[in-house]
Amino acid sequence: MSLLLRLSRLIDGFSILVGKLVMWLILVTTLISAANAIIRKTVGTSSNAWLEIQWYLFAAVFLLGAGYAFLKNAHVRIDFISSKFSARTRNWIDIGGILIFLFPLCYMMATLAWPVLAQAYVSGEVSTNAGGLIRWPVYALIPLGFALLMLQGFSELIKRAAFLTGDGPDALSHTGPSETELLAEEIAAQEKARKAGATS
Repeated sequence: MSLLLRLSRLIDGFSILVGKLVMWLILVTTLISAANAIIRKTVGTSSNAWLEIQWYLFAAVFLLGAGYAFLKNAHVRIDFISSKFSARTRNWIDIGGILIFLFPLCYMMATLAWPVLAQAYVSGEVSTNAGGLIRWPVYALIPLGFALLMLQGFSELIKRAAFLTGDGPDALSHTGPSETELLAEEIAAQEKARKAGATS
């Protein structure tokens, strides 16, 4: 189990690296969108290529960030139901979900997307919009994104099994505030400090 846990930590580290890179894509997308809007309003011109690159980057954030979201337990979960179960039951449910739903879905999406990607690459498929971009890079995000999600799913499976065998902590435990709650607290503290500074 220790070897598998080491592998899980390596996968987690890789997912964190990908997640941090994807976060920068959000900034790039925002800047491109803002620049596009400013140019369209001031100069009265626009480019389909710049519009499409925003869509491509959004697709990259969504697909490549799925594994990172799984690592951070940020995906949609019905917590008000699962919170009523014991930690062991929650982990068994997660193992079932990973094996029965996640792995088959990732495999199916990657294998179905691959022929579409290959055909677009061979044919040099381009967007039907004037000045649009080539399509194969955005098609490549589908198998890549689901492969990354499946890889993180394997890491999560190891962690769930480690908890059930007593070799690791409960990855599903909600100890302490979430990252979103910490961010909200930080924003509230900054706002309070700003108001206190304004009144003095």
